[in-house]
Amino acid sequence: MSTQHSIEDLIRLFNGLFLGSYNTELVAGDDEPVYLPADAANPHHRIIFAHGFFASALHEIAHWCVAGAKRRTLEDFGYWYKPDGRTAMEQEEFERVEVQPQAYEWILSESAGHRFNFSADNLSAGLGASNQFMQNVHARVLDLLERGLPPRVEALSSELRAFYGTPPLNAERFALERHLPAGEAA
Repeated sequence: MSTQHSIEDLIRLFNGLFLGSYNTELVAGDDEPVYLPADAANPHHRIIFAHGFFASALHEIAHWCVAGAKRRTLEDFGYWYKPDGRTAMEQEEFERVEVQPQAYEWILSESAGHRFNFSADNLSAGLGASNQFMQNVHARVLDLLERGLPPRVEALSSELRAFYGTPPLNAERFALERHLPAGEAA
């Protein structure tokens, strides 16, 4: 069991599971995160996470887990993304498409015993994650726990729980109140 959250461990665990079966490797980056499909210069698909941050790696892995086979052949999975500075309407769209990946990220974070934080990814506009968004992510997590995790999420969750010695996942471990800003209720 490990209590440290080393990116080297996460890279080793992820690559051990998925480099052979999905030709995908996790790579620590120095800049913005990006997913790059294999090409003439690189034989493996690469999930490149930001600045060596453990949480960034889990977030990018979650997006990879959402992406189907066709999307995994496209740079950044071909997803829509507007950077920091979105309008309120653009932020609503961002939150709509982020429910699934953030639900996966929360599950993976909890599996590793690492604190999960909702990400609105829109600091300059002063728009944090809305309560509705947090409730939607929470509801999706509970639904996934009840119905069963997708294979890639399940495989990595199991590997993380074994490595970090965390208990099996259950609804009680995903108390929304622990993740809300101070003074806010669900």
